[in-house]
Amino acid sequence: MTSRERVLAALNHQIPDRVPIQDSPWAATVKRWHREGLPEDISPAEYFGYEMVGFGADITPRFPVRVLEKTEEYIVTTTPMGGKRRNHLDYSTTPEIIDWPIKSKEDWQEIKKRLKPDFTRVDWASGLPRNEQARQEGKFTFFSAACGYDGLQAYLKSEQLLMAMVDDPGWVKEMIMTMAELIVVMAELMITNGFVFDGGWIYNDMGYRNGLLFSPDTYLKTHYDADRLLYGYFHSKGMKTILHSCGNVTELVPMLIEAGLDCLQPLEVKAGMDLVSLKEKYGDRLAFMGGIDVRLMADPDPAKIEEEIKTKFEIAKKNGGYIYHSDHSIPKNVGFQQYCRVMELVKKYGVYPEYQEKPAAEAAVPAAAPPPAAPAAKTARFSLLKKKPQPEAKTPEPVAEKPPASPPPARKSFSFFKKKGEPK
Repeated sequence: MTSRERVLAALNHQIPDRVPIQDSPWAATVKRWHREGLPEDISPAEYFGYEMVGFGADITPRFPVRVLEKTEEYIVTTTPMGGKRRNHLDYSTTPEIIDWPIKSKEDWQEIKKRLKPDFTRVDWASGLPRNEQARQEGKFTFFSAACGYDGLQAYLKSEQLLMAMVDDPGWVKEMIMTMAELIVVMAELMITNGFVFDGGWIYNDMGYRNGLLFSPDTYLKTHYDADRLLYGYFHSKGMKTILHSCGNVTELVPMLIEAGLDCLQPLEVKAGMDLVSLKEKYGDRLAFMGGIDVRLMADPDPAKIEEEIKTKFEIAKKNGGYIYHSDHSIPKNVGFQQYCRVMELVKKYGVYPEYQEKPAAEAAVPAAAPPPAAPAAKTARFSLLKKKPQPEAKTPEPVAEKPPASPPPARKSFSFFKKKGEPK
């Protein structure tokens, strides 16, 4: 199977040949791995065979970014959102926001004026060729963006945002809907002009170590309609929907399913997310990605991570519906050889023996002649993108399809699994 076929099978609760593989090592982790054996000119995604490739648009107000301070340990810069943040020089942790641009509703109105769709929000020069190459390589491609509470944290201080969600949920909903509408229009612009996506991946951390950052009722008042808009749009394009939400968001799962979510990621173990119980309760309606405790990857006892993967895979991969990922991202305390061991275990325990039986069973049944193909139905445009009524005479003519671009020069590839290619 190709990566695209494998991931789509999992998301559709079908049986692939093996569990699909995706992960997110920190930049500092990659630097360590290069020192410990990862070839300098090869990324972890290429070396380990990650199967999903993301693309996005700039959905910020696009304020200029400037360096304000730099020490031996930290760097302080302005942000495209209009605030200030501090980060480690090796970018080994999540940035710390130290100033926020929205302190009143008036500040929001100024930000909102800058959140307009624009062709220049997309890196067409490098993004489009990368998307075409990923498609040629059989990867699952997705559009990604941050929205909701996670997106607003760059604009408002957490305490202010959480209070506003209770005291003025209508205002918070307006801000979230503004971001969601911009995401939809930019995704449509990219799709119309050549990008091809299999899924839409939204980032929105709504939990912490002990539970939700806000109540399910507050989610319904502030987030639900925006999520339905996003998931509905992606589905209208034949795309699967994925949500990244750190922390413990177990209470929100039924509402996320109702809103149209197909897959939840990363299932943070240290926050109390339980992959096995979630699979047993919601596995017929929701796919899962992640849930493998990253702390055990760095444990000096290799038996611990093997037991983690073996036990969880046995339940999670049943009847499809599971994609491997760490339960957050790979920190720099995980060595290269330790992570190689993780990938070996994922390969070992991720195989679906029953997949091998399917082609033989089908071969025993004489193939029937396929029925005549029905003409393709036209896909209705998503309502949000419709312009004000125009005379029918101005309806644009279909644009002639461009000939496919010449593929980029072939590069000598490296596969962790030592295969030149996989049979479909």
